[in-house]
Parts: sequence; structure tokens; C-alpha cells
Amino acid sequence: MAQKKYSKSKLKLFKKSIEEKLSEVEHDLWDIKENLDKNTSGTASLSQESVYSVHMADAGTDSYEREKGYHFMNRETDYYKHLTKAIERIEDGTFGICGICKELIPEERMLEVPNATKCVSCKENEKLVI
Repeated sequence: MAQKKYSKSKLKLFKKSIEEKLSEVEHDLWDIKENLDKNTSGTASLSQESVYSVHMADAGTDSYEREKGYHFMNRETDYYKHLTKAIERIEDGTFGICGICKELIPEERMLEVPNATKCVSCKENEKLVI
């Protein structure tokens, strides 16, 4: 039977790794927001007077790029929330424990996917059921 918890030193390592990822995500979110602000303000395709001066394809491309930016922002925001919850799990002692089989998730997986709540085999079995 596998050990049921990571040591305090391992948890400290995980927390540091997650905090670095949080910092990267914050930076990415800032870049996306800045890009969205730049693309939505002063864009000729958005002003009422220039409706006929902009080619329909250009307006469509601008709209698509804004939509893609919002999609990226939502995805990064969700990832940020999952990382924050991972830190909460470190603090409450449930980090790295599979939510299904209650076994310890391998360290390699937790370093690569720190927001994981299931071991690989349980995650694969979940995909088979769906």
C-alpha cells in the first residue's frame, strides 16, 4: 500500500512550483488583457462612422481575434483558480491524494499537473465511462 501523504518538504516543493506557475499565469493574463484593450480601443471596425469604410472580412478577423483573446483569458483564469485550489489542498493536507482511489498520485504527475485530483489510471477509467 502506498503512503497516504507527501512529506512537508515535498509539499513545500510543490507549493513553490505552483506559486511560480501562478506568477506565470498572472503575467499571461496581464498580456492578454493588454492585448484585448489595445485591440478593442481605437479599432476602426468598432466605430459607427466607419462601418462602410472597413472591409467585412477585416471586421470579421478583428471580431475573431477579440473572441480568441477572451477565450484565452477564460482558460487562463480557470487554470489560475485550479492552481489556487491546489495550494488550498496543500494547506488542508489533501494535495496529491486521488479523489477516487485515495492513493497517492505520483510525484512526477503532481509536478507536471499540480492541479490534478486523480491518478492517471482513475482519470483514464473516467474517460472510458464517459
